[in-house]
Amino acid sequence: MTTFIYCAITFLVTLIVAGPAAFLIGSAHRKKVAEAEIGSAEDQAKKIVNEAYKSAEAKKKELLIEAKEEVHKLRTEADRDIKDRRAEVSRQERRIQQKEESLDRKLDNLEKKEEAIQQKHVQIEEQLAETEKLKKNQIDQLERISGLTVSQAKEQLLESLEGELTHEKAVKIANFEQQLKDEAEDKAREMISMAISRCAADHVSEATVSVVTLPSDEMKGRIIGREGRNIRALETLTGVDLIIDDTPEAITLSSFDPVRREIARISLERLITDGRIHPARIEETVEKATREVEARIKAEGERAMMETNVHGLHHELVKLLGRLRYRTSYGQNVLDHSIEVAHLAGMMAAELGVDVTTAKRAGLLHDIGKALSHEIEGSHVQIGMDVCRKYKENAQVLHAIEAHHGDVETKTVIAALVQAADAISAARPGARRENLENYIKRVEKLEEIAASFDGVEKCYAIQAGREIRILVKPDVIRDDEMVIAAREIAKRIESELEYPGQIKVNMIRESRAIDYAK
Repeated sequence: MTTFIYCAITFLVTLIVAGPAAFLIGSAHRKKVAEAEIGSAEDQAKKIVNEAYKSAEAKKKELLIEAKEEVHKLRTEADRDIKDRRAEVSRQERRIQQKEESLDRKLDNLEKKEEAIQQKHVQIEEQLAETEKLKKNQIDQLERISGLTVSQAKEQLLESLEGELTHEKAVKIANFEQQLKDEAEDKAREMISMAISRCAADHVSEATVSVVTLPSDEMKGRIIGREGRNIRALETLTGVDLIIDDTPEAITLSSFDPVRREIARISLERLITDGRIHPARIEETVEKATREVEARIKAEGERAMMETNVHGLHHELVKLLGRLRYRTSYGQNVLDHSIEVAHLAGMMAAELGVDVTTAKRAGLLHDIGKALSHEIEGSHVQIGMDVCRKYKENAQVLHAIEAHHGDVETKTVIAALVQAADAISAARPGARRENLENYIKRVEKLEEIAASFDGVEKCYAIQAGREIRILVKPDVIRDDEMVIAAREIAKRIESELEYPGQIKVNMIRESRAIDYAK
């Protein structure tokens, strides 16, 4: 045990003494290693610096060589440019010298020509002086022979010439006026016929009543209601008369106002479809139908604007245009009539070279007063004028509206075009009920008169009754008798028919010889 303790103490003492010695030895070794590494790094750094210096020197030499080459290149190009410019300057100098020589030659020629012209002037003046002497001698001789002075002879000559010129001028003016009138009439016919042919719109006469179909006769009783309360409510709210007669499964709506009639028709059809018919439901349905018709009116006005390519109208004028969809004139729909007038006026304006846009605008608005004619006192012309003036339409449109029925004299070309287009649209066969009936009667009477003559085989009224084409029997009426027959038919038409303008009687006689080769 004692030995073990002694050994342990000896080990500890040795460890304590040897530890610091080992530490000092390790530190010295590490210092020596570090100094060796620092020396090696310094050598490496010196080596890198030397290499960098050598590389920089080489780069410097390369840049100097490149700079010298660039300077040599620029100097060469500059020398070449200077040489070219000197050559160009030399050419310009030679050209200028040549021009100067040419100008000198031209100046010499001009001086020679001026001298020649001066000599000619002297000769001409001498000749004029001689001519004046001869003229004076001749005048003196004429005065002695005629016994008149120069002024007296001039007066007599002018008087005789004035009379002849006055007559010739009057004849030429009359011929020219007649030629202008004929050409203007032909041109007007051509433009109007072209406009009519390009605007061949269909017409449908509209009535003042509407008919609503019922699913069964039992529905009539439901529409009338207990003690007639339903029908009274409907008539009161719409202002339309409901005619319930013996016609099976139908009710007639009668009103002078197409807007009211349309509201009543829509309301009645919806009530029939719904099946709930009582005063409260009738009132609700009529309100909805009224709003729907107002929306349709606005849409129709906008459609008319788009169809005629007229823009910039006040929104109130657009609504009034839409109301014309529910207005008729002798069975002709006024909105369709206004659109047609706008197209016709625009086409004729284009042919004449006047403002097409203004002509269409005036044509579209010319009957705008008919939308309010039953609500405001006055003619539709005056009402239309007032409404368009209120919404700042231009003076040409206002004048066209005022003059389209001839109430005032037309002062502009556009007003005359609108007036003509309005007459064309209204007078077209089938456009208005009254005109259609008169047209049919006139055509039938015209064919009846022509067919009543002996020798007439067939006859046809064409061109809206303005020409009657008659085919005669060649064995009954000879060529020399055709003139007499045509005159008799024309006299009969004049005495028995009333018609605008004139009717052309066109008689045709044809003889055919037929044989067969056998």
